[in-house]
Amino acid sequence: MDQETALRLHEAMLLTRLAEERLVKLFRQGRTLGSIYRSLGQEATACATAMALGPDDVIAPMIRDLGAMFVRGATPLELFLQYLGRATGSTGGRDHNNHFGSVARGILAPTSMLGALIPVAAGVALSFRQKGERRVAMTWIGDGGSSTGAFYEGLNFAVVQKLPLIVVGESNGYAFSTPPDRQMAGGMAARSQGAFTLTVDGNDAAAVYGAATEARQRCLDGRGPAFLVCETFRMKGHAEHDDQRYVDPQLLAQWAAKDPLPRFEAWLGRQGWAPAPDLRARLEAQLLATAEEALAAPWPDPATLNEGIFSA
Repeated sequence: MDQETALRLHEAMLLTRLAEERLVKLFRQGRTLGSIYRSLGQEATACATAMALGPDDVIAPMIRDLGAMFVRGATPLELFLQYLGRATGSTGGRDHNNHFGSVARGILAPTSMLGALIPVAAGVALSFRQKGERRVAMTWIGDGGSSTGAFYEGLNFAVVQKLPLIVVGESNGYAFSTPPDRQMAGGMAARSQGAFTLTVDGNDAAAVYGAATEARQRCLDGRGPAFLVCETFRMKGHAEHDDQRYVDPQLLAQWAAKDPLPRFEAWLGRQGWAPAPDLRARLEAQLLATAEEALAAPWPDPATLNEGIFSA
């Protein structure tokens, strides 16, 4: 990873954390629609994997992969408009969270049906192969989502067809309130179904980037899909309305000491690549102004309720 890439990765991770903090403030003010599903403690996983992709590759993120969307060009304004349900948001106020995509940026919209995007991403990867394009599709899945049928069906199809697909396993400790040892045997890596499998410290951004780069190159070489398991931890409850009382405080403390943001900042320091000292302040000011802009945006017109939908 060169200096420019490393600093862009750090900024994406920091932007992700600060944007989610701003969203939490809006949630507690009763401004957002629905809850907030944070990626606190796992920013390195989403950001570093997406950073390893090429500009023509396609991503299919999940709800905690906001960082991947920022890496691919999604903006804080789009995010805030979406969470606030405004008419000028990507879905016109008809959805919330990060459930929006951008074909131009190669972002397939996240969905609440966990695992469902893996067959979709496999289909995208199949189209690349059929058209002779050197491109890769990447999607993500959590501990609980890897227990769904769609996960097995999609990954199995990719393995059999040797498709250029990377599935990032976000092994973050909990499927809502259920720890992995209560819902799977052998860990996520054992679910690879023959895909090339890499297990990496998901809180080490440099290591994640390196593993994702290797996985992508294998895909481009025609060697089939990769299953990249990132060992990380969800430092907040399933959503802001979840107080996380089921997690041992000592376990939280252990993972807090492995926070990916200060770890990567220390790594940057060892390379002599310190971020701009005013970066955090600039991003916080930008996010505050952007949130105010989104709050001033118009609500959807109820007269348009039946527009943009399928009719039987």
